Amino acid sequence: MINYRVVFNIMGRLLIIESIFMLLSALLPVIYNEPDLSPILISTGITFCFGIALTLLIKKSKTQFGKREGYIIVSLVWVVFSFFGALPFYLSHYIPSFTDAFFETISGFTTTGASILNDIEALPHGMLFWRSIIQWMGGMGIIVLSIAILPMLGIGGMQLFIAEVPGLSPDKLHPKIKETAKRLWGIYVLFTIAEIIFLLLGGMNLFDSICHSFTTMATGGFSTKQASIAYYNSSYIHYVIVVFMFIAGTNFTLSYFALKLNFKKIWKNEEFKFYFYVIAVYTLLITIDLYIHHSQTLKIAFRDSLFQVVSIVTTTGFVTADYLSWLPFLGIAIFTLMFFGGSSGSTGGGIKMVRILLVLKNSLYELKRLVHPNAVIPIQLNKKTVSQEIILNVLAFIVFYILLFAIGVIIMSAVGLNLDSSMGAVAATLGNIGPGIGSVGPMFNFAHVHPIGKWVLSFFMIVGRLELFTVLILFSPSFWKK
Repeated sequence: MINYRVVFNIMGRLLIIESIFMLLSALLPVIYNEPDLSPILISTGITFCFGIALTLLIKKSKTQFGKREGYIIVSLVWVVFSFFGALPFYLSHYIPSFTDAFFETISGFTTTGASILNDIEALPHGMLFWRSIIQWMGGMGIIVLSIAILPMLGIGGMQLFIAEVPGLSPDKLHPKIKETAKRLWGIYVLFTIAEIIFLLLGGMNLFDSICHSFTTMATGGFSTKQASIAYYNSSYIHYVIVVFMFIAGTNFTLSYFALKLNFKKIWKNEEFKFYFYVIAVYTLLITIDLYIHHSQTLKIAFRDSLFQVVSIVTTTGFVTADYLSWLPFLGIAIFTLMFFGGSSGSTGGGIKMVRILLVLKNSLYELKRLVHPNAVIPIQLNKKTVSQEIILNVLAFIVFYILLFAIGVIIMSAVGLNLDSSMGAVAATLGNIGPGIGSVGPMFNFAHVHPIGKWVLSFFMIVGRLELFTVLILFSPSFWKK
């Protein structure tokens, strides 16, 4: 039987955490003397009161809870956090429609970066900071943060960790899950601070440096500028963000080894090499095409190509160029990149490099098995044999991903988008990328999408962020049976 008492009690504790982060945003209206202090404080008060009420009124059960409670909490927290997180935008009337406010907020928490704002610079600093910090919270994961700072979540911590950080096998940097969460967040904070410093050295002001570092390390893509990173006509700033997007799209366990100067272990990792080669090959092809057909200098062609490839692969979604204005071949190349995603154990979304690598290996090995039907040819990753169970899990994941993509395209077409825009909208939200193709491309946004479409895309953002199974399992009748 599902232990609902512990579900609601922990949800209350998590809301208290959200209210604390929300309160941090209230410092900005004070510093800049802007009018958004009142709506932020009211939103903080509402969120805190709900959190306290759930915590005090529903005493946590002493009964140990398992995977089912973990899946419910992890799926529910993204919806609940987005509901309360939308209040500052909605109560301040900077986003007068609650549908739009919820869409913007869930896009932030899931680090998608799809926006409905047509004039981002019109938002006061408090709203811009809240918009950035929700991406930073969602990047490493709300539950991972909670396990790291709240000892009371020790019960069932592993179930929560697995549910929020799904994949082939969540990496643990320490036998205790709390210590793993602390180390992951420690690395995350360290890289965020490092990027802030590097952006400051490039001439970006402190506020923009903080906001862009938050959203880069989260691979979220929200910017304080309507033109995104294209606003900054600085090669230095572009390359700094490229480096940190690349780091954010890399498995954070490898970042841990890098900080310990164990670079040999990084290059031996097959997923990292595949991740690196995909970026290198796509960058080279697009650079050559831009140089030949768009009359760009080699320097600019390489910079624009590298930035867009890394941004899309890592599912960050920052833009410095309108890739839809490039030749159709390049637009198709960028669209295919939307299905790759970052490395497992990174803040990136998408299918993930390791799954694509395993599918390619499995396909090649099937060809070998046809030639040698009696041979036993195991699939290996990093010199370890991959079980058939994992291969089947990967294949099932990709089938479900493609199926959801197809269903999403049909729904978005039904609510008024053309085929290109429907494909772009679903790929961008299911992969947590942000900009898509068509009318939701890099120079546009999602403001024009029908309200029903925005709720559907919000669902896809959550499904993509939690890598399908964590959410889809809730729709299985057997999940709710005793």
